Amino acid sequence: MSVSPSPAAKMPAAAEIALAYHARTKHSLKRYAAGPETLDWDAQPNPFREFAGSPRTDLPLTSDRLTASFAAACEGTAPVHALTIDGVALLLELSFGLSAWKEYGPDRWALRCNPSSGNLHPTEAYVIAEHVAGLGDGLHHYLSRDHVLEQRCRRGNAPDGPPRLWLGLSSIHWREAWKYGERAFRYCQLDLGHALGGISTAAAALGWTAHVIDGLDSTRLAALMGLDRAGDFAAVEPEDADVLVAITPRNADGAAHADLPRPWTNEDIWTGTANRLDRHPLYRWPVIPEVSAATAGMAQDAITARPSLPPRVQRSTARAAELILGRRSAQRFDSRFTMSADIFYQLLDALLPRATPPWDAWPFAPRLHPLLFVHRVDGLAPGLYALPRNANTESDLRRALRSDFDWRRVENAPDHLPLFHLLPTDSRGVVRTASCHQAIAGDSCFTLAMLAEFAPLVSDHPWRYRQLHWEAGLIGQVLYLEAEAAGQRGTGIGCYFDDSVHEMLGVASDRWQTLYHFTIGRPLTDDRITTLAAYPGRTRNEAGVLP
Repeated sequence: MSVSPSPAAKMPAAAEIALAYHARTKHSLKRYAAGPETLDWDAQPNPFREFAGSPRTDLPLTSDRLTASFAAACEGTAPVHALTIDGVALLLELSFGLSAWKEYGPDRWALRCNPSSGNLHPTEAYVIAEHVAGLGDGLHHYLSRDHVLEQRCRRGNAPDGPPRLWLGLSSIHWREAWKYGERAFRYCQLDLGHALGGISTAAAALGWTAHVIDGLDSTRLAALMGLDRAGDFAAVEPEDADVLVAITPRNADGAAHADLPRPWTNEDIWTGTANRLDRHPLYRWPVIPEVSAATAGMAQDAITARPSLPPRVQRSTARAAELILGRRSAQRFDSRFTMSADIFYQLLDALLPRATPPWDAWPFAPRLHPLLFVHRVDGLAPGLYALPRNANTESDLRRALRSDFDWRRVENAPDHLPLFHLLPTDSRGVVRTASCHQAIAGDSCFTLAMLAEFAPLVSDHPWRYRQLHWEAGLIGQVLYLEAEAAGQRGTGIGCYFDDSVHEMLGVASDRWQTLYHFTIGRPLTDDRITTLAAYPGRTRNEAGVLP
């Protein structure tokens, strides 16, 4: 079932706002996008939203007992688990739960399974459940700090039916804006993509499928998630309703992917009020709510046919849960290490839009295409390469880039991998400079820029501004996990000089724009930082919840 997008989202003025926002939030060598003049880390906003007065359901921690391999999750062949509260707990633990606490001197911070820009985590997760054994029907908010569900709404009357589950995702823009200012809206959307990748992979490890419901109007989504209840969010930071994901066992009726939860009625019982995250905000960034309103809504762009590709070969023998919980963002790389060509091709192969996790969750045509700055890959000359992910737009991409690029097919790459050599060059210094002078971009084995089909799509429907960033974040999450599986490590780069990168590539208009950068290599770890258990006093193999 789909809902028509909001007519307001189609107004030309909305597209102008989105495109103008993107232009004004570009970093350049002369100036950075508008942001705070100072940061007081002792006054950082609370990273955990909770609802006072909502009944809580403690969830078990059982990921140590999940035997499915990461390879089986990627192939969509993991054993199917029952849709019960234990399965929901595992899904949340592996997609939004804490993976560890870190300490360095007097500082202590949490790491989560879903990566986030600056570890600020603007994404909130809500569960809508119907007839899930052990879990009350209605709407629940997931509080990752305690691994509990807070029931926001209890169904007063639920007709009989099979167990059904949806995850609704929202963003609290202030969490990112506190540090990143006007550019924060971009980062919130990238984090949505990370979260979608995390949900899909965690669901696949349970033998479930995740599917983004397209065409759902943001106003209706806000009502389903209880985010339009002004009294429950009085004088606190608002949440933006972003996306709804249907979760179904792999052997369930495929039509269930498109179904929506039933609207709430007067018989349903609401509880809880949201906490305030920052009592003394120093800045206001009015451009963020403006672009948020301009890009609200939803559009439909369903894939009619996926390319014919051979099955992936995932060589990792790691358990999915172990790999997901062990994922980290690299802080530094070994600048002398050379990656094998097999691993390099394996990482790129994971980005092709197959009908397997996580791409089976994404009902949209691929619009982003990696441009790769290769530094040290065995058997591959240092230089610039391209990976067009959509054969229908490959010719447009060629015309958009510099005319002197040679577009030679990489001979030793797998036949089905559309990898092209563009230019031989040592790009370590220039990509480091273009990445806001960050050494990780040049010390890694390779760095990529995700070039998006941009202005025509956003002009046609401003909501696509969000969608394109979600796809970029989803690509990033795939690279995070695939790098871990290959014994490497990656990290996303959201700070780069947009138009300097475009100039290097020959991009002369906003028909194409780079939306996210990513870099992969062998990490160097800081032994001064102490790692602590994610949930002190509890173990991850308990059958229930310890007191």
